[in-house]
Amino acid sequence: MNRLQEKYSKEIVPSLREKYNYKNIMEAPKLDKIVVNMGVGDATGNSKLLEAAVNDLKIITGQKPVVTKAKKAIAGFKVRAGQAIGCKVTLRGEQMYNFLDKLISITLPRVRDFRGISPKSFDGRGNYTLGLTEQLIFSEIDYDNVVKVRGMDIVFVTTAKTNEEALDLLKGFGMPFKK
Repeated sequence: MNRLQEKYSKEIVPSLREKYNYKNIMEAPKLDKIVVNMGVGDATGNSKLLEAAVNDLKIITGQKPVVTKAKKAIAGFKVRAGQAIGCKVTLRGEQMYNFLDKLISITLPRVRDFRGISPKSFDGRGNYTLGLTEQLIFSEIDYDNVVKVRGMDIVFVTTAKTNEEALDLLKGFGMPFKK
C-alpha cells in the first residue's frame, strides 16, 4: 500500500468526516483518477513530435499513452477531423497514488520560483486542473533527449460534490496551494 493511500485512510478521511459531518465513511470524497494530457498541435506537420510526446508521457507516468484525435476539422489551425493532435494517460489505483506522491514531493518543488499552485482551478464539481509549462520538471526526463519543450495538463478527478471538499481532500494529500 502506498504512503498516500495509507495517509488517506488513516488521516484524511477522519478529518473530512469531522469537518463535513459525514455519517457514513463512504461519503468522504476520494481521488478517483488522474488524467495527464499533452496537446501536440505541431503534430499536423511533423509526426515525429507526436512520437516524442508519447514517449515523454510514457516515461513520466509509467503507462502507455493513448493518442487523441481531432473531433472536428478547423481550417484556421490546419487540422482535419480524425488527425492525431495529442496524447493522454488515465491513472487509477496504485499508479495514480505513486504519480501523485512523485508530483507533490519531487516534481513541484523543482519548479523555479515556486510559490504554490492556484486554488482557483476547480471546475465547480470538485475536479482540479493543474497546467504545467514544460515536461523538464520531471526528474525522469533527460534534457538531452527532449525534442521540443511542451506543457501538459494534469486533471485530478475526485468524488467530491463541491470545490471546498475537493480542496480539503487535495490539501490533505499535501498539495502545495498558495495561501
